[in-house]
Amino acid sequence: MKFFQSIRWRLQLWYGVLLIAVLSGFGITAYRLESARQIRRIDEELQQRLPVLVESQRPVRGNRDLREFALAAKDSSLFDQAGGEGFYYVVWLRHGTRPITYSATAPRDVPMPKVGEPPVRVRGTLREVFSFPGPGDCVLVGRPIAADLADIRQLGWWLSGIGTVVLLIGLAGGAWLVTRALRPINEISSTAGKISTGDLSQRISTTETDSELGQLVSVLNSTFARLDAAFTQQARFTADAAHELRTPVAVMLTHTQNGLASECLNEEHREAFDAAQRAAQRMRRLIESLLELARLDAGQETLRRDECDLAQIAAENLEHIRPLAAKRGIQIRTDFSAAICRGDADRLAQVVTNLFANAVEYNQDDGEIRVASKYENGSATLVVTNTGPGISAEDLPHVFERFHRGDKARSATGHSGLGLAIAKAIVQAHSGSITVQSGSGRQTTFSISLPA
Repeated sequence: MKFFQSIRWRLQLWYGVLLIAVLSGFGITAYRLESARQIRRIDEELQQRLPVLVESQRPVRGNRDLREFALAAKDSSLFDQAGGEGFYYVVWLRHGTRPITYSATAPRDVPMPKVGEPPVRVRGTLREVFSFPGPGDCVLVGRPIAADLADIRQLGWWLSGIGTVVLLIGLAGGAWLVTRALRPINEISSTAGKISTGDLSQRISTTETDSELGQLVSVLNSTFARLDAAFTQQARFTADAAHELRTPVAVMLTHTQNGLASECLNEEHREAFDAAQRAAQRMRRLIESLLELARLDAGQETLRRDECDLAQIAAENLEHIRPLAAKRGIQIRTDFSAAICRGDADRLAQVVTNLFANAVEYNQDDGEIRVASKYENGSATLVVTNTGPGISAEDLPHVFERFHRGDKARSATGHSGLGLAIAKAIVQAHSGSITVQSGSGRQTTFSISLPA
């Protein structure tokens, strides 16, 4: 089964893609929201310190054209490295005693912002805000954000890890749910496969009778029960009818034989008795075939499980049909290799004899029959090929059906059409298989495969 043709894997794939999309969307959104919150908090703390720097500028005594910057003691802790979380400031005064003033923690290479720039800037791992309180004057507050960026990255890794764990748990839970939901389908398929092999007693077991699949199982079990009852009734009718017909047919044969033994019959009466005897014998063969099929269908036929060789069985039974083949000039070619299996040699001989008889009867004059046996892939195999007119594509699927007779050439032989059906039933009772390959104007090949 291909991956994308499996309902289970389609559901699992869809569930996985949906779960990945939800977790990714949640993780990315949470990461961005937390990052924005951290940066916003830092910017607010920076913005809160700008007014303190502006208020710390005052005129110099004795010269009001000059200004000086003096940070009050109560405000110095805002920029202290120990208590200020690394905040620093830089002040540029156009008319001041000192043009540039730095805090102790400020870098010495801070460039002066230009008028018109955004009030917030990032330089590497430093984030800075600034304002221009007067022409040519500027105050700037900054802070290292390397630790904050590391915390944000750590948050991303945590979200990824948690998302992966949730994804795995979700996929495992989804697989369990899908498997549980589709379990009745597997049981339906398994039971249907057993029923298709002829075991009509099989039923689908399920505990979820209220679900949609549970209701389907109930309907199928009911259908299988009716089908089993119908086949059982049909088999019983066939067996009973065949059994009841045996006695009158036996009486007919007895009377026809007695009539033929009479010396007072004229030629016309003798021909009538002879025709009645042939018809009764044909009816007896048909009845015996029906009884045999009924026993095989009901599993009442006891088969031995002895070690036997298909090659030996074929070779022994091939001698029985050589005289028939010789009358029509049919050549028989063999290629026997040991094909050991366990089974009922008499029943298998019945199958082989049927195939050989068909290979002669439906062959062409001066034709050929090829018989080969071999051991292949753990199976004992026998192949019978004839050079007859072949079987049409329309009739090929039905050759093992009961009473099936395809073209007129086969129907005119007077056979009942049960030989191949019995052969198939016997092979299946041995846990084997029988197949046919043919076509109009082509040779026909029957293959028997039995577990070694």
